[in-house]
Amino acid sequence: MPDHYFDFSDLKPIERYKLLCGIVVPRPIALVTSMDRAGRVNAAPFSFFNVFSEDPAQIVLGLQHRSDGSPKDTTRNIAETGTFVVNMVDEAIVELMNACATDFPSEIGEIAALGIETESSRRVPVPRIKGAPFALECRRTVSLAFTNTRELLIGEVVAVHGRAGHVDPATFYIDDSVYRPVGRLAGSAYCRQGETFKLPRMTYEEWRKRR
Repeated sequence: MPDHYFDFSDLKPIERYKLLCGIVVPRPIALVTSMDRAGRVNAAPFSFFNVFSEDPAQIVLGLQHRSDGSPKDTTRNIAETGTFVVNMVDEAIVELMNACATDFPSEIGEIAALGIETESSRRVPVPRIKGAPFALECRRTVSLAFTNTRELLIGEVVAVHGRAGHVDPATFYIDDSVYRPVGRLAGSAYCRQGETFKLPRMTYEEWRKRR
């Protein structure tokens, strides 16, 4: 059986989406809280998301607009205020994250509609989700619009909140025996940490000795 080959110039956007979302897995999920000028807090999940660098500390969000080109709530809020919080998703809040994907009208914030408990952030005005294992307070660095429906947002992480017991403040190592992150696969499929394993890196000298 021959291998498959796909030229993206021949594919529809939905076909590219299915391929990329099924191939690039698992992806971390950002449950982003943002706030409009009226003080309404919005929460929306994003799996087109990842950390970008540590100096400066930056993350990247893939923002999708509506089919008519108008920005969704998160995109509009960040454009107006320049701040947001990335709440990481673990097993404890994965169902809450999924509920936040509901297509609520713009005048109804997910935080109020779903009764989500929040806490104040330290460096940005946007609140964080209390139940999240980690929350990254962020400020917008730059936004890049590629089409009328797709925008790439780079944000600087200015502070991090960690649930008690999840991180050693002396070494900054995360305890993977208690942090139970959930990853996004394709469609409605997700993955959780059923098993962990480690692959220590070797120095060149260690590698030579194993030959």
